[in-house]
Amino acid sequence: MDASAGSFVAVRRLSGSDRAAAFHHSSSAEVLTGSSAWIGRGLSCVCAQRRDSDARLSFDLTPTQEECLQRLQNRIEVQYDSANREHQEALRALWCDAFPGTELRGLISEQWKEMGWQGKDPSTDFRGGGFISLENLLYFARNYPKSFQELLRKQNGDRAIWEYPFAVAGVNITFMLIQMLDLQAVKPRSLFGAVFLKLLSENDEAFDILYCITFKLMDQQWLDMHATYMDFNTVMKSTRRQLERELLIEDIQRIEDMPSYRLLAR
Repeated sequence: MDASAGSFVAVRRLSGSDRAAAFHHSSSAEVLTGSSAWIGRGLSCVCAQRRDSDARLSFDLTPTQEECLQRLQNRIEVQYDSANREHQEALRALWCDAFPGTELRGLISEQWKEMGWQGKDPSTDFRGGGFISLENLLYFARNYPKSFQELLRKQNGDRAIWEYPFAVAGVNITFMLIQMLDLQAVKPRSLFGAVFLKLLSENDEAFDILYCITFKLMDQQWLDMHATYMDFNTVMKSTRRQLERELLIEDIQRIEDMPSYRLLAR
């Protein structure tokens, strides 16, 4: 975090490609959008901008909430390691779930571009989201396979000629949620984070489910806005605002109570 600027910056810019440069925009004063952090070529993640009042907010956690937050933080801290056998197997499993019946020729292969990775080595795209971003994709594929395949193959709606790359968008979503909910803090410093930790204490898979909700919601926003590749950051801002509105609904007692959960199909 840049204390002087009051905004969160979690990853460095990874590429100076022309497409990425086209996404660049100056720091915003909007409460909900804040400044951008770069993940991959062209796709920027919508991060939280701290307000002066945030520094005064403090939410005490129950012992159960503390345990749930610590488990999630332990996952967030794990970086993807291309030499780690467990991480390799998770990546292979993602391919099998995404393209059943299609043999993967290697962990470094041009085939990965079919899933929306930037190049032939997906490990280079996990720098912004860590291993948990791969876990999120796997959870989505295994628990909501119908929605996962619809988004992977862009099956629904009137699609743009220049679509968002599925896998890299998924890494961006993981990163955005971590920032939005301030999950690397000792305890929540926003009402959104406090509400989410209550949901997490009810269901240890709440973050993974919220990831699936967010991915499906983002795609719905993409279609509603008739977006193209260059509109990705705008779509992410809109998606974030909708998530924040839903988290503040009084009747939300479980993560499955969020209205956008209904978008998911198994």
